Amino acid sequence: MTKEKWLFIDSGNCSPGYNMAMDEMLLQWHSEGKIPPVIRFYGWDPATLSIGYFQKAEKEIDLQKVKEAGYGFVRRATGGRAVLHDQELTYSVIVTEEHSNMPKNVTEAYRVISEGILKGFINLGFEAYFAIPKTEEDHQRLKDPRSSICFDAPSWYELVVEGRKVAGSAQTRQKGVILQHGSILLDLDTDALFDLFIFKNDRIKERMMNSFSSKAVAINELSARKVSIEEAKAAFKAGFAEGLQVELEPFLLTEEQEADILRLSKEKYESDAWNFMR
Repeated sequence: MTKEKWLFIDSGNCSPGYNMAMDEMLLQWHSEGKIPPVIRFYGWDPATLSIGYFQKAEKEIDLQKVKEAGYGFVRRATGGRAVLHDQELTYSVIVTEEHSNMPKNVTEAYRVISEGILKGFINLGFEAYFAIPKTEEDHQRLKDPRSSICFDAPSWYELVVEGRKVAGSAQTRQKGVILQHGSILLDLDTDALFDLFIFKNDRIKERMMNSFSSKAVAINELSARKVSIEEAKAAFKAGFAEGLQVELEPFLLTEEQEADILRLSKEKYESDAWNFMR
């Protein structure tokens, strides 16, 4: 049986504004029928703290520390909490809500898309599985997370290895299109991450760090050998193709498309009006 063809883009390390603008433009082009569904891999230059659409930047983030560390800063169009994008593989999936394989239920669509991530971890030799919050406390934390930091709470169908979260994702639906993007951690510097947040006192910060370390882990903490970014890309590209049962075709942007992304980046994602709107 012939498999459906989706586009695949590896855009390498890009600026925070460019990364978010490219995801948005891919969503728009797909909504207009100009391109088929897309899977995209990317990284960040510089390393960047991204916050969820609904987060209050100046209340939750120590912006001076972000600046001193030389990190980029950007607000995502998706919800969720803050992520420090550094030693990771970032992915995005753009597909119409009307796609025959996409459930109408948001949680179930999340599971279908995340099947590609699960297969990627299996390709790397990990015994990964989907987290499903089971207790009433877990369900309440999904509705009202206590932490500003991603990877610090159970979420439906997040990927878990040895009881700890190894990938964090967020999803939005706009113009009839699903955009899901997320981080697959290769390495994680917990001290650097927690220095970027505002805490009432050091005791709370230490308690949160200890709690975080018990719930989140990077690939190279779990592996006896170091997994390179290129190895991770190969494993997860094959994982998405298998998990979504599609064939991935390389996609190169036209000069006009590139210009559209750069314009949106400058006008929206590099602006204080967007990044500090709450």
